[in-house]
Amino acid sequence: MKRFYRRLLGGFCAFLLLISLHGETAKAQEISVSAQSAVLISADTLAVLYEKNADQQLSMASTTKIMTALLALEEAEKAGDPVVFVTEEMVAVEGSSMGLQAGNEITLTNLAAGMLLASGNDAANAAALYLSGTQEKFADRMNRRAEELGMKNTHFVTPSGLDDDEHFSTAYDMALLAQEALKNENFRKLCSSSTYQVTFQEPEQKISYTNHNKLLRFYEGCIGVKTGFTKKSGRCLVSAAERDGITLIAVTLNAPDDWNDHMAMLDYGFSQMKCVSFDGSDFSAELPLVGAEQQSIRVCGGQGGEVPLPIEEANQVTCRVLLPAFCYAPVQKGERLGRLQYYLGESPVYSVPIFAEDDVAVLSKEPSFWEKLFAGWRGRGS
Repeated sequence: MKRFYRRLLGGFCAFLLLISLHGETAKAQEISVSAQSAVLISADTLAVLYEKNADQQLSMASTTKIMTALLALEEAEKAGDPVVFVTEEMVAVEGSSMGLQAGNEITLTNLAAGMLLASGNDAANAAALYLSGTQEKFADRMNRRAEELGMKNTHFVTPSGLDDDEHFSTAYDMALLAQEALKNENFRKLCSSSTYQVTFQEPEQKISYTNHNKLLRFYEGCIGVKTGFTKKSGRCLVSAAERDGITLIAVTLNAPDDWNDHMAMLDYGFSQMKCVSFDGSDFSAELPLVGAEQQSIRVCGGQGGEVPLPIEEANQVTCRVLLPAFCYAPVQKGERLGRLQYYLGESPVYSVPIFAEDDVAVLSKEPSFWEKLFAGWRGRGS
């Protein structure tokens, strides 16, 4: 058995790590941003590609609405997109607005659109009061979700991002929030729309809103996410962009030149990332069998896929063949028996399944003396 594993690991681990890098390796270039705090991450792996005071707690203005819109859209999906009756309390909020008036009726999804495109404080307030009854209870809900996402340096107080000494986050935490929000299809659709037509149930009307995020028009591949500004916070921006299968998320807090900051960060990130291919189709081995006429079964690796990784880490990926010492019959063709696990350090980055190539039946055996005797006794009794 030990000889089997020496052959398996020695013969296959080395050649399984055939990693294809698409495109030319780009030389890292220094970048400089105006932001007080900034971070650039891979949306797929959360690898940090650039950071500047990324864990500094700062106010984040209307980028807060990423959380509010996400919670509203998740509730809309669960509850069938309920219609919200807008009250005086809901619209009694200062700052940017989507133009809600008391007596309006509008769905949660359309309120989320008003938050993400027009940055409507009224929309955020309306959603918060509808979902939780009070801003304080909704803030509790926001903070619970932040804790679930690992946003360790964040505390929400308002649904809209209006200034409050206890309302703060970090560039890194906001990147984690954006990464989660972009998994939601409706959120992604709204935040990536340059314009969006909102439907009101009462009065019956449709209003088109233009997205405040200029990067949707300025930057190739931009898919969102949210702008923000107050005098205390300065200019805040969370952006995301996709190119060649790679998704990056950039965050700046208090950035006088945020548009250029983000374009520089995203350009830098795309120059530092490549899609790494993992494919187990060339892998095969013999796995010992118990309970079958044959002594072993042939196993093979399945098809793989691609994972975006920083160029400097791509060549550090290692592979481990994870198979049991043996398996029991019966075995069905295509049955998953193990996996090829790829790691960066001790962190798993990709897994390729290992399947059985053939069916194997249980070994048929002669009945024992006692089984024959019992069978004969039963026959005489009948």
